Amino acid sequence: MKNKIQFILLFLIVFSFQAQEKAVPIFKDGEAQIVEAFKDSEKWIRHDLWVETTFDTDGDGKLDRMHVDVTRPLQTKTEGLKLPVVYESSPYYSGVANGGRELFWNVKHELGKKVPNPFHPEVKRRGKRPIISNSQIKTWVARGYIVVHSSSPGTGLSDGAPTVGGDNESLAPKAVIDWLNGRAKGFISREGNETVTAFWSTGKVGMTGTSYNGTIPLAAATTGVEGLEAIIPIAPNTSYYHYYRSNGLVRSPGGYLGEDIDVLYDFIHSGKEKNRARNNKVVRDTEMANGMDRISGDYNDFWAGRDYINDMKPMKAALLMSHGFNDWNVMPEHSYRIYKKASEMGLSTQIYYHQNGHGGPPPMKMMNRWFTRYLHGIENGVENDSKAWIVRENDKRTEPTAYKNYPNPQAKPVTFYLNGGAPGVGSLTTNNSTSKGTETLVDNYSFSGETLAQADYTNHRLLYVSPALKEDLHISGVSTITIKAASSKSAINLSVYLVSLPWNKGRRTKITDNIITRGWADLQNHKSLSKSAPLKPGEFYEMTFDLQPDDQIIKKGQQIGLLIFSSDANFTLLPKPGTELTLDLKGTKITIPIVGGMNTVEKSLK
Repeated sequence: MKNKIQFILLFLIVFSFQAQEKAVPIFKDGEAQIVEAFKDSEKWIRHDLWVETTFDTDGDGKLDRMHVDVTRPLQTKTEGLKLPVVYESSPYYSGVANGGRELFWNVKHELGKKVPNPFHPEVKRRGKRPIISNSQIKTWVARGYIVVHSSSPGTGLSDGAPTVGGDNESLAPKAVIDWLNGRAKGFISREGNETVTAFWSTGKVGMTGTSYNGTIPLAAATTGVEGLEAIIPIAPNTSYYHYYRSNGLVRSPGGYLGEDIDVLYDFIHSGKEKNRARNNKVVRDTEMANGMDRISGDYNDFWAGRDYINDMKPMKAALLMSHGFNDWNVMPEHSYRIYKKASEMGLSTQIYYHQNGHGGPPPMKMMNRWFTRYLHGIENGVENDSKAWIVRENDKRTEPTAYKNYPNPQAKPVTFYLNGGAPGVGSLTTNNSTSKGTETLVDNYSFSGETLAQADYTNHRLLYVSPALKEDLHISGVSTITIKAASSKSAINLSVYLVSLPWNKGRRTKITDNIITRGWADLQNHKSLSKSAPLKPGEFYEMTFDLQPDDQIIKKGQQIGLLIFSSDANFTLLPKPGTELTLDLKGTKITIPIVGGMNTVEKSLK
């Protein structure tokens, strides 16, 4: 009998201990693990609220409120559990405009000509409270995080006006982070006064998202807001000038010919219907119309105010960037320029580049380690990991190669010069003593850059090709071209591709074949990005500009080709064919960053 009583007592003690044991995040090998107690989505608490900001951008005399949703484990209610937050904000959650080419600017006109505005659509808002989005929740809630979303100003059920890179798009997520730290007011309704607090938040916040949703984490970080510990922007637009212009040239993002900042404004304007007319007048039809300047393409105060590199001084958040080298929508320079600046500022940084197009996050292991370190405070040594992670041409996205930094520290600039051959193919050489004379092309947008690169003989492009490589050549970094050229008119498009030849047209062609990198410029901006001047027909001008950053291994047997042409059917304005561009061969050169520098090039081309 005595033994039986002792057994019962022992059982009750163990049961009581187990009943009192609370669910907490679990970590292994420096990563947050899926916690059984957090897995059941049916038990997650989901609710929404509005956070008061410090601005009034819809002009109604009241501070704008941002619509926010929360997804958190049940234990934040039943056990007093506090957790860090993974936060994503977007202008897209509540729907976007429908339509076709009528939404975009007409691009078939002479450079510098004013044309009618595109059609302005109305966005039909969608969505149902309390859920704004389901993104991120399956990944992070079970691993011991709370997931928060917010609709950006003037979209969904958030007050305000969309500004596409204006200050309110930085201050809105800042307000949400302030609320998560008890410094801003939250309300259970859009208009009411009953408040709600984030009692379940540790105050540690990480932000992530792709494209526009990746821009907003950077925007928030530039405010220096306390509590934003880490960000993982994926293919972010870090400068709207670099998105809609290129070295003075009006240039569309790939796949969206004729898009400009006012088109994007219309596309996302899903906010309160009664505020839209006023927002349109103030933002789209005044600020944007006066500042965007599709006539000259110059960099001005309007664009400078939408270039996040100018706002980075207060930034403290640890930065893990992700981008694709073949992203011709939000081009790879967007992440590189911010990564470079953040590194120079001494921030904790890493960059992940894959070889594909738009979007694509880092491997889950990288993201997990980043948030585990900076949101949970687990000393996993991620800050001592390699700075750069590059997916090689034939590898999976989940298997990047680690490098000390990007660009590869072993990459050295090698300059190549041009020998004539037009309308056939000229040569690309490291010997500058043989370059002489001029060659002329005739603009014709009917021929794409891809077509011109494959043509053996045409007067619509100039093409200069290296000898076949005898060894692989690793390009890593930013190529820079100096062009000395004359136009037969006062303005001309300038397009430059660096290509790998022979062109691969087979069924197994990879995205890394053929195009190495490319760039565009307006020769009218040869002296200044912010002040263009009409060209004098027949007069030569010298201009230096960068192509898009890249990291690619060109296989032996291939040739490196420099393709120069004028209007690019996929990116630029498309004036009537016939304008002539004359190139001074001796005054034109391209510098390519190559791992191993000139010694490697000489071995490969000997």
